[in-house]
Amino acid sequence: MKLDILAFGAHPDDVELGCGATIAKEISLGKKVGIVDLTRGELGTRGSAEIRDREAAKAAEILGVSVRENLNFRDGFFLNDDAHQLEIIKMIRKYQPEIVLCNAIDDRHIDHGKGSKLVSDACFLAGLRRIETSINGASQTEWRPKLVYHYIQWKNIEPDFVVDVSEFMQTKLDAVMAYSSQFYDPNSTEPASPIATKNFTESIEYRAKDLGRLVFADYAEGFTVERYLAVNSLADLK
Repeated sequence: MKLDILAFGAHPDDVELGCGATIAKEISLGKKVGIVDLTRGELGTRGSAEIRDREAAKAAEILGVSVRENLNFRDGFFLNDDAHQLEIIKMIRKYQPEIVLCNAIDDRHIDHGKGSKLVSDACFLAGLRRIETSINGASQTEWRPKLVYHYIQWKNIEPDFVVDVSEFMQTKLDAVMAYSSQFYDPNSTEPASPIATKNFTESIEYRAKDLGRLVFADYAEGFTVERYLAVNSLADLK
């Protein structure tokens, strides 16, 4: 299956939180989108890896993605080395996306920045034909995505561009809340965590509102780029 967009997240729920509304919008426009989670989030304060698996499947259904895979890297301990890069190269060559979305370039959780660089490096390496990979015994051909964008997570990184997602914010919120074990629940007896607060849950919407305000939209999601954006004319800018 060839995808238009492949979104990577260090943990299940990263993609939904970072760019869930953008994904829902692109799917509504006829794009084929997939998600690859690097880990099962087994070190998360709340829930378990098994619960996250079920929540991730539910969130994928809400967003309408074509495929979701998990690479089963070690939560908290995966590295940006050749072994991990090769596994991501396999995913890039398998799905041949034009665009890759990945974690924030710098963030509170160490896996986010690490995952961001890992995926970015693998996107370049996937285009080198002398790196040989195979899946189920079938050799893969080289493939390099045209564009790599990084979504924004915990830290307020200044975006290089934003996407108007006004009509898809509710879909994002529904997908995020599919991870019910992870977020604010006044009746929960599980340990507290930074993302299990009412403030964090509310921040999902008010951050999108603030980014939307800046571009005269109700809601927006922001991204950073690895190279300059190019437009055909000034009229392409809104």
